[in-house]
Amino acid sequence: MVTYNEHLKKILLQTLESYRILLEIQDKPGDLDVVKKEMLRINGFLKVATNNIDEYKISHSDFKKLKSKFSHYLDNYFFEKEIETMAPLYSNDMHRVKNMRIKIIEALEDKKMIEDMKDLVEKI
Repeated sequence: MVTYNEHLKKILLQTLESYRILLEIQDKPGDLDVVKKEMLRINGFLKVATNNIDEYKISHSDFKKLKSKFSHYLDNYFFEKEIETMAPLYSNDMHRVKNMRIKIIEALEDKKMIEDMKDLVEKI
């Protein structure tokens, strides 16, 4: 049986992997689809962690603050509609794709969310 800690660690690792992919994209044609896919994966992982993991069952108290940061990100950053609007017009404009990717990365790094995720993964 998977413990809450193991489940949370798996979610955090998958989120960090998608973040790493966003960092490493080379901004070439077709990358907007990759950006969209990874952003949706991250959003899904954060929603699962926010809605399905009880912070009181995690042995590390840092998760409660991190869960709050997940909620802040999900409540304040909406890239799906912008990407949908942008895709038919600018999917091959590498400058616009790069700017979108950078905005998503900046949002993930807001309030040191990614840094705190990495720290918690090491503690679990």
